[in-house]
Amino acid sequence: MITAHPSLLRELVERCETLRRRLAADNSAQTARRLEDAAYTLCVITATRQLDTALFVARRQIAEATRQKQPLPH
Repeated sequence: MITAHPSLLRELVERCETLRRRLAADNSAQTARRLEDAAYTLCVITATRQLDTALFVARRQIAEATRQKQPLPH
């Protein structure tokens, strides 16, 4: 399976989380639109349809990429 680079995934996860918090605070149309755009991008990259699922998959892919970069114990 092809996955996005972990840094891109991290950036999108952080953006979605930040925009969710901002939307809860200000409920502006601009913030809602920015969240929709970020969520759409993350869903496409993770091959999912809902933001919560996309966030879960992205975090799992980031964790797996991090695990693969760690040296094996001797």
